[in-house]
Formats: sequence, structure tokens, C-alpha cells
Amino acid sequence: MRPTHRWGWFRSAGVMGLLLALWSCAPLPPTSTVSIPPIPPGMSRVWFYREDAPYVTQARPYVRMNGAIVGISEDGGAFYRDVAPGEYYVTADSYGVDINQFPHVALVPGQTAYLQVIGSRYWASGNGRNDWSRPTFYVWLMPNDIGGPAVARSPFYASEGAGSGLSDNAQARSVAQASSR
Repeated sequence: MRPTHRWGWFRSAGVMGLLLALWSCAPLPPTSTVSIPPIPPGMSRVWFYREDAPYVTQARPYVRMNGAIVGISEDGGAFYRDVAPGEYYVTADSYGVDINQFPHVALVPGQTAYLQVIGSRYWASGNGRNDWSRPTFYVWLMPNDIGGPAVARSPFYASEGAGSGLSDNAQARSVAQASSR
């Protein structure tokens, strides 16, 4: 192989590597551009979203319904779960504990609920040699006219398991089992 061919190969490999790196940095599409299936018969849909606030916290807490993990809250992102109708206590893993931090939600068949995960970085923090803070998370039930548009403009994180490794059907069974305990 002549030296000029070798450099040509390296140049091509470098260009391909750069293109792959740029492609992997592409932002996720907003939820409004993603095809979302209808709510299955007899189920309820719960959307979880978090406003983009990287200056508050980059932590990614688990979101739970009746103690069962249903997803991971991503900064600026949204995901949904289709669950059986019923009553749920919705939480996000959090360092601090506060009054009215997490809601109790009663869902009926066909209903869509919007829950916003909110982070607070000032709950526990300290100064000194090393500044530190521990985020505290809140979950708020939002009206549809506020939650719907917020979810539509948020990047969509695929609903299948969202970090829990479970399909939606397995997730619904897991949440239903946790609520029956």
C-alpha cells in the first residue's frame, strides 16, 4: 500500500468518526413530533415531565407509582406510562422530605394525567472547602391545559421501561401489584 492510500483511508475513517460523533449528539425530538399510540382500552395514561433546568440539578431520580419504578426523570424530558385505573401515590427519589411533596392521584379509564417533576437544589447544601448540594424532588399534578403543552415541547424519552427494563404491560402489572399490597 502506498503512503498516499494509507492517509486517504485515515482521512475517510476520521470523517466517518466525526459524522458519527455529531449524529450521536443530535437532540431528541419533541414529543409533539412523535407518534404516540392511543390509550389502551380500560387503561389510564400518566405523563411525567421535567422542565429543562440544568442549573438546578442534573440528577436523574427514579419516578415511582405506589413504590414501583416506572421511569427515570430526565432534565427537560418527558415519558408516559399506561396504567390500570386506580389510586396511586407518585414519588421521585429525593434526598429531602417535605410537606405535600408527592401527590395521591386517582385515575379513571381513558384519563390522561400530567405530573411534573421539579427539582430543588437548595434543600441540603454546604459551603467550605468543597461546595456541595443534594437535590430534593417534588412531583406535582398539573392541569391538562398546562401539562399537555409542556409535554408537547419536551424531548420524548421512549416509554418502554424508561430505564426500568420492563415493557409497558409488565410495568402496568408491576404497578398494579404494588398498589394491591
